[in-house]
Amino acid sequence: MTDSASPTNFSDPRLKPLHQEYGAYTSEDFQVWKILFERQYKNLPGAASRKFLEGLGIIGFTAHRIANFAEANERLGAATGWSIQVVPGLIDDDLFFGLLHHRRFPASTWLRSLEQLDYLQEPDMFHDAFAHLPLLTDPAYTRFLQDLAGIALKHLDNPLAIDLLSRVYWYTIEFGLIREAGQVKVYGAGILSSAGETQFSLSDEPRHLQYDVEEILNTPYWKNKFQERYFIIDSFEDLYTSIPLIEEKLGELLEKAG
Repeated sequence: MTDSASPTNFSDPRLKPLHQEYGAYTSEDFQVWKILFERQYKNLPGAASRKFLEGLGIIGFTAHRIANFAEANERLGAATGWSIQVVPGLIDDDLFFGLLHHRRFPASTWLRSLEQLDYLQEPDMFHDAFAHLPLLTDPAYTRFLQDLAGIALKHLDNPLAIDLLSRVYWYTIEFGLIREAGQVKVYGAGILSSAGETQFSLSDEPRHLQYDVEEILNTPYWKNKFQERYFIIDSFEDLYTSIPLIEEKLGELLEKAG
């Protein structure tokens, strides 16, 4: 973990006016949060990583109350020194990776409508908060996330490098599986925010592969359907200790591309 990177030494004028207006949430917003939370929560005991379940308890999210970022920040700060940065939605690579490298997770504050419960093109607050934030209580997971972002910051002017690193992020942070006590469980936020993909990812239908940096760097992904393959780690410490290999293999691919 890069201790010099702290939540207080990163600023960007694009972020200054952004904050969560908790009092602006409507009754429909609370209904949407409750439906999504309860629908997914019932899948978690047999499907989610133990670390995610522990993190959900630490951060204190419930079905009856939309996530409060101010309260979550206090709990994250105590656990790992991370905090939440409100963003308007999808953001540029420099801002996204800059925030992560300084232990600030970008999260939207808007919620999908009742008509959009099952599919969104862009991640909303339920995805960002419910699915991502609990694991920010785990030190090894957050060290991996911070240092992966650090690699990306070195290559912001190289679209190929960012595309390759996005595959690592996709197959770990968003769609990763973990082996716990001989069973495969979910830790990827893209899976954890989808009841359908939670069931699909653990079924016999997709391919289950051992975490392999080189293979992931050479495996494209898509956003509009379930994945055909999922990569399984044995621990979050394994993710963190793979950072030097990620940088090495990325360098080899970039050199080969010319």
